[in-house]
Amino acid sequence: MTKRSDDWAPATKLVRGGTMRSEFGETSEAMFLTSGYAYDSAEQAAARMSGDEEGYVYSRYGNPTNQMLAERLALLEGAETCRITASGMGAISSAMIAPCSAGDRVVAASALFGSCRHICSTILPRYGVETEFVNGTSLDEWKRALSKPTRLVLIESPSNPLLEAVDIQAVAELAHAAGALLVIDNVFATPILQKPLDLGADLVVYSATKHMDGQGRVLLGAILGKSEFIEEHIDPWLRHTGPAASPFNAWVVLKGLETLDLRVRQASANAAQVAEVIANHPNVKAVRYPGRSDHPDYAVHQKQMTSGGTLVAFSIKGARAEAFAVLNALDLIDISNNLGDTKSLACHPCSTTHRALTEEEQAEMGLDESWIRLSVGLEDAGDLSRDLTQALNVL
Repeated sequence: MTKRSDDWAPATKLVRGGTMRSEFGETSEAMFLTSGYAYDSAEQAAARMSGDEEGYVYSRYGNPTNQMLAERLALLEGAETCRITASGMGAISSAMIAPCSAGDRVVAASALFGSCRHICSTILPRYGVETEFVNGTSLDEWKRALSKPTRLVLIESPSNPLLEAVDIQAVAELAHAAGALLVIDNVFATPILQKPLDLGADLVVYSATKHMDGQGRVLLGAILGKSEFIEEHIDPWLRHTGPAASPFNAWVVLKGLETLDLRVRQASANAAQVAEVIANHPNVKAVRYPGRSDHPDYAVHQKQMTSGGTLVAFSIKGARAEAFAVLNALDLIDISNNLGDTKSLACHPCSTTHRALTEEEQAEMGLDESWIRLSVGLEDAGDLSRDLTQALNVL
């Protein structure tokens, strides 16, 4: 007897979830590269457009390939529904801007990806939305900031780039008491290692460009949460502003999901080994890896994540010149501002992912010119360790 899909283990959901077969009975998910759809009659067209009849009308609104991906991700995340967008920033900007109106208030952890910080500090205030940043690791700051009515709270945990942890469950309670919607960017942890909805989040957003594709091929984003909220607030925004995902990109991510569990677990195991090597190198001042007991937020990470994940951050003895020297000495690992790839990638956040922030804003999140962010892939951990060691030795 076939089990109900919501009873399947994550690995099964990643391979089978949401699959719809056409009349041809294909085993691999079909790719529907079409912008529009034909109707049997004018009456059917009218009924589809009015919502009186189910079916597709335009791929900016919906597409069978995109729908398979949305259903698979919702099943994996444990969400009622999912919407796919053209990129991760398309997802997070929609999740933040669509629910807000002039006069609303947003509170965000200060440790954010540069573009997310820009939305909070620059874009939202243009439209009359007050924004406030807090130290995400301090519950006292969250209590103070959420002591008055708030519309939305934004958190990354682990954060980009220094892998700070925010106590999602504790902040969820404070946010909901303030009337706020809690949005979690879960891209670093992935749905394999952390379940924000179970911890009290209202919306979870992803850049599926990262681990879900996992092979550096396409851009895609996802928003997950309760159906009623997404249908009321997110759907009109997506429909009328148009950050629609390509069905080809959705199909690539669908195939990537089939190996997501295997890839994330192996890359996490590699990252744990590499972090140990980095931490013991004499030219390294500090290392941040969620799975290490010397991480300042280790207890919170342990409570929320099932392993340390695929990202490592480390501070070398020096500043920009020394960090660049290490990066330039890498032989196996590529210099790239992407992450979550099968290939290991390293970057200098101050000059790449967070370069648009002021020195004060960077310092607010503990970032300076000495830090390097490493996304660990699926190469042999010994080879990665040797490459990092020889690069660090140039100092």
